[in-house]
Amino acid sequence: MKKRLAGLALFASVALVGCGSSNDAGGDASDPIVISGKQFTEQFILPQILGQYVESKTDYEVEYKEGLGEVAILTPAIEKGDIDVYVEYTGTGLQSVLEEKLEQGESSDSILDRVRKGYEEKFGVTWLEPLGFENTYTLAYSKDKPYNAETYSDLVEASKKEDIVFGAPHAFYERPGDGYDAMLKVYPFEFSGEESLDPNVMYEAVKQGDVDVITAFTTDGRIERFDLAITTDDKGFFPKYDAAPLVREETLKTYPELEEVLNELAGKISLEDMQKMNARVDIDGEKAEDVARDFLIEKGLIKK
Repeated sequence: MKKRLAGLALFASVALVGCGSSNDAGGDASDPIVISGKQFTEQFILPQILGQYVESKTDYEVEYKEGLGEVAILTPAIEKGDIDVYVEYTGTGLQSVLEEKLEQGESSDSILDRVRKGYEEKFGVTWLEPLGFENTYTLAYSKDKPYNAETYSDLVEASKKEDIVFGAPHAFYERPGDGYDAMLKVYPFEFSGEESLDPNVMYEAVKQGDVDVITAFTTDGRIERFDLAITTDDKGFFPKYDAAPLVREETLKTYPELEEVLNELAGKISLEDMQKMNARVDIDGEKAEDVARDFLIEKGLIKK
């Protein structure tokens, strides 16, 4: 029986003590709107896009709590009012949070409707309009490998013949509906080992040969920059992962302009836009807040 190898990254527990938001008892619209995100590059950029746009269009003050954690941390944080806003992905909300099953061939609109209803009922949180891009998984590998795999099924066959070490973020191994164990039921990979990797270092790990295959995100600019081969989910295991802002319903009541302003960003960020922004941070070493501001200016959403 194969044993999962020890994770390469250390994960610190996040304490939310003292992270009160504007929606705690006694809060009002003079308090800052607290925007947060996950611990990978895209989720450092998106809060800046949302926050800078809100600040440019309203008198509201914004506070950033960067890289708070994965969905298991962010969901209770937004429910309790420790944060007000963050960007989530529809498929993650459906399967990892609501633990609902994906219907085969289910559309983006159907998934959005389901997560919107479920979050409002369970958490008092609503999904605003999607930002315009989907960030889904693709299994990626270095082109110097002998796999010549175009689909996940091709990689399954390769794993039966080659010594392949798989790498993914820690959270992927823990996700109930669209994570590692569920994937193996659809795609019976025979990896020689599994590594738990920080999402910000896994691309370098596969490039350097520390692992052989990773769960790359389709919006990551390092796929192109590192010349990685990508594969198609040919059995439709993963749901749609459309990115959209989540906001506490109490926050929308406290800040009456917020919903309309954030929905002005609907459809404004393409897959190519997100790839380029991620690459500027990950590879070129630019700051997330500067990349976000440049994007807003280039799209004519804010002035210089």
